[in-house]
Amino acid sequence: MSARDWIDKDFYRELGVSSDASADEVKKAYRKLARELHPDANPGDAKAEARFKAVSEAYGVLSDATKRKQYDEARRLFAGGGGFPGGFGQGGGGFDVGDLFNRQAGGGVGGGLGDLLGGLFNRRAGGAGAASATRPRRGEDVETDVRIDFTEAVRGATVPMRLSSPATCSTCSGSGARPGTSPRTCANCGGAGLVTRNQGAFAFSEPCADCRGTGRIIDDPCPECGGDGVSTRTRTLTIRIPAGVDDGQRIRLAGQGEPGRNNGPNGDLYVRVHVNPDPVFGRSGDDLTLTVPVTFPELALGTTLTVPTLDGKVTLKVPAGTASGRVLRARGKGIAKRDGKVGDLLITLQVAVPNNMDADAREALEAYASATARHDPRADLNALVEKRST
Repeated sequence: MSARDWIDKDFYRELGVSSDASADEVKKAYRKLARELHPDANPGDAKAEARFKAVSEAYGVLSDATKRKQYDEARRLFAGGGGFPGGFGQGGGGFDVGDLFNRQAGGGVGGGLGDLLGGLFNRRAGGAGAASATRPRRGEDVETDVRIDFTEAVRGATVPMRLSSPATCSTCSGSGARPGTSPRTCANCGGAGLVTRNQGAFAFSEPCADCRGTGRIIDDPCPECGGDGVSTRTRTLTIRIPAGVDDGQRIRLAGQGEPGRNNGPNGDLYVRVHVNPDPVFGRSGDDLTLTVPVTFPELALGTTLTVPTLDGKVTLKVPAGTASGRVLRARGKGIAKRDGKVGDLLITLQVAVPNNMDADAREALEAYASATARHDPRADLNALVEKRST
């Protein structure tokens, strides 16, 4: 295969994914196409076999982060995959591909394009490319949601939850083979998961079509997982919610995600916490908030208030002449965090205006209004407006 043939291939189109597709999207697309196009499922179908090889070749590049980066860089270098500029060969305005691949530092292209594509060409089944096909792979992370009450978020809680997610198959213990049988090493690739194809001056590896890049052949698949070694199961977990957790915060449970491949580590489980609002208290960072209705005489004359907290009650003194909307602070009555810091309870005083008044209350209020008629509460405001208009 020439370098031009390789770069002109659109591996993203082969798998039906976009060029910015995630590794998980690439894997899902390959698995789907591999099942549909595998020679075992399409005996005697040459077109399906050719497509299977093309899909396997594409996945062999895009599933490896290093090779994918090199492939993308090569395509960007040549105008987004449009081929080599100026044509191939020598003379006629073209250039020598061999010269391009073999230039050394200072020759115009750094160490040559061979350095850029070294991870993709000249791979042997026993080399780094083969090792990458069967190396341990970390399992995918899993995310779920849990809803708790406001007081549980403030104080912390232990919450049981049922989770349906991929896990190591309990029937075959992850081997993928029916109990009592074992996978065998693929004879085509020798267990490497990759086979080498030589094309003229180039040689590169691609996933083995016989074992789908796993290096193993399962003659009698597990009836539960179908040979994947992973099945979806429901499990019960006990989650410790730390005190002071915020609405929308994620809690990480290490090793509770999808199982790893080839003895790789498990992924993690992320639990996103949703907190139900409380009818009495609010929250501002580590502080709790509370709005307390008061009467005008209590603010004007001063009083002592008893207000609720999450741990009981607290008594506060309201000075005479306190304005409506003032915030009082009860220290240490907020949220206690694991680092030992404790927030406060912020109490907002709000005048409660009665909807209905009896005759005595109305007469007393009218008398007060008459006695304070000379006081204009908007005098300062009016003065500022007049000053701005002049």
